[in-house]
Amino acid sequence: MLKKLLACLAVVSLAAPLLATAADAPADTAKKAPTAQQARMASCNAEAKDKTLKGDERKAFMKQCLSAHKQEKQQDKMKTCNADAKAKSLKGDERKAFMKECLSAHQPAA
Repeated sequence: MLKKLLACLAVVSLAAPLLATAADAPADTAKKAPTAQQARMASCNAEAKDKTLKGDERKAFMKQCLSAHKQEKQQDKMKTCNADAKAKSLKGDERKAFMKECLSAHQPAA
């Protein structure tokens, strides 16, 4: 019994600094601007709240809403890369290689 108590105390004493660090983390993140993903989540959450969705309906809506944002981002990439390829008058294999590189590297602003 004493061994178990000592083991628990050891674990708690080792974990205490980690818990203190974890408690400070939310304060640090509150100061930073939200990421693009966090902004999308906030937008979709607000929409779901306005529609008073709950349970499975809310879950399905959130999945659809967040994937729609991904689709828009991909469409924006395609438009930009297509315009660049057209401006460079690329055709055939050159265009295909350019599009592959452009779509994998291009990061449009969120």
